[in-house]
Amino acid sequence: MANKPFLIFSILLAFLAVAGGDSGQGSELDYSKLSGIIIPGFASTQLRAWSILDCPYSPLDFNPLDLVWLDTTKLLSAVNCWLKCMLLDPYNQTDHPDCKSRPDSGLSGITELDPGYITGPLSSVWKEWIKWCIEFGIEANAIIAVPYDWRLSPSMLEERDLYFHKLKLTFETAFKLRGGPSLVFGHSLGNNVFRYFLEWLKLEIAPKHYIQWLDQHIHAYFAVAAPLLGATETIEATLSGFTFGLPVSEGTARLMFNSFASSLWMMPFSKYCRASNKYWKHFSGGKQVGTNTYHCDEEEFKSNFSGWPTKIINIEIPSTREIPEANLSGMECGLPTQLSFSAREIADGSFFKAIEDYDPDSKRLLYQLEKSYLGDPVLNPLTPWDRPPIKNVFCIYGSNSKTKVGYYFAPSGKPYPDNWIITDVVYEYEGSLVTRSGNLVEGNPGSISGDETVPYNSLSWCKNWLGPKVNITRAPQSEHDGSDVQIDLNVEHHYGDDIVPNMTRFPRVKYITYYEDSESLPGKRTAVWELDKANHRNIVRSSVLMRELWLEMWRDIHPDAKSEFVTKAKRGPLRDEDCYWDYGKARCAWPEYCEYRYVFGDVHLGQSCRLRYTSADLLLHYL
Repeated sequence: MANKPFLIFSILLAFLAVAGGDSGQGSELDYSKLSGIIIPGFASTQLRAWSILDCPYSPLDFNPLDLVWLDTTKLLSAVNCWLKCMLLDPYNQTDHPDCKSRPDSGLSGITELDPGYITGPLSSVWKEWIKWCIEFGIEANAIIAVPYDWRLSPSMLEERDLYFHKLKLTFETAFKLRGGPSLVFGHSLGNNVFRYFLEWLKLEIAPKHYIQWLDQHIHAYFAVAAPLLGATETIEATLSGFTFGLPVSEGTARLMFNSFASSLWMMPFSKYCRASNKYWKHFSGGKQVGTNTYHCDEEEFKSNFSGWPTKIINIEIPSTREIPEANLSGMECGLPTQLSFSAREIADGSFFKAIEDYDPDSKRLLYQLEKSYLGDPVLNPLTPWDRPPIKNVFCIYGSNSKTKVGYYFAPSGKPYPDNWIITDVVYEYEGSLVTRSGNLVEGNPGSISGDETVPYNSLSWCKNWLGPKVNITRAPQSEHDGSDVQIDLNVEHHYGDDIVPNMTRFPRVKYITYYEDSESLPGKRTAVWELDKANHRNIVRSSVLMRELWLEMWRDIHPDAKSEFVTKAKRGPLRDEDCYWDYGKARCAWPEYCEYRYVFGDVHLGQSCRLRYTSADLLLHYL
């Protein structure tokens, strides 16, 4: 299937541009004036050279505006030169003396990471989406990308690039240009960036105008695959290296990743620990001064895992120095000592302090952790996120995939950066914890698992944004007639507890489960969508996600809509592409929606299956 990320914005805004003036009459908001603002994830923005760098022993040099991230040709032929343009100083986050890189701007910066005949399709991020925008006649000013240097910590994004000032101006410019608020779509790390922006904004706008500004400039926020409590794969990238599919060694990948202060932005942290901000005194009348203080609830110390399924790090270190008794899991003279660390002990720096004598990166990472995160005057990002104060919030993520939740490390006997090896991995899957070697592990596994990259407990933290009464619906992801739709209304929900619906599953059916609340916060709606088997990196290309977002916003704009959320009673084809040929019945599938209609150029029967009615007519069934 062709990559079509963020197709929803193109289809939705195209429709709005045509129909918004008519169908939107009588509604509170003229949706034909909406803008779409996209905040991409980690490593999803092009970086370009801003230097002249001569690469010895290679015919390829770096000149200003040359592509750095991602140019696989130069990576393969001149890896040392390429690294100079990618690496940052681990302490002050400045560029290498010989080369600097900066993020590209606009849609071109997020379209395709490595353009080219061979590599282009593999690195295509939003290229197909732009084609759809053009095909549907979207105005160039309706879709706005806000790329950023994903190597930097949040405070450095503002200090070096004034990123959050520019983002605020982007919202205000979109409002002036289009006349209405924006839809914000964040993917992965992009959600962390947006969270920091909302906190930074509190210091830029008078408190009594803060909510007014949000209501005026942001209509809905779609948080897709957000690592709300961090991601365990960050530990792997920090200690042993994660290549992201690049043709580099794990040691080189580790060296590069640990030079980025953003590497700590996705570290796992406890759901029981929070930070008090030194600027809160301006809002609450408090007298606190100085840096942030980090404090944990009693639950943190009653549990062993900080709200995670298991201990995240289990590491062997030489027993050559005195080890704190709390971390000691058995020591014999002359044998390595195995230490275990929870999410809290990672986020507060205890882990890095424990291995400081055995790993040269630990001091650098500890410095950045204390400076850019624990000591950040705006926000300590390694703390749980409460529901953002936006009218409509949709939290969307994949589930039920085998996901890493813990690691076993041991010294490799090799020099840095290859000084650690992974001896085993703990996965969550089907309500159990199992190691790579097949052994079951004790812990607190969730009812389901994550999206292959981010564990379920981190993705599903946004269920705490729902109120005490939640409506739950489970339906097949594919087109259906409603026979397998299950509904449970007014389910009790307690903050901090997971919501596990008592619903059946057929083994071969992929479901989407909706958790919806429109009553606990007057004038606000909150929804959580779980998509079975949706991969973290590819969820934005999911046609199911695009369809559901389209239908939800269609219901939102229509004056005749009777429910707070779109009905899930059935799902039929909405586009010609959804129609296909049923070889068993020798006709087009879904005959009430689709018909056989040949058009010159069709090369197979499925292409000739097309909608009987217009999409606008079909959409009326979903009000």
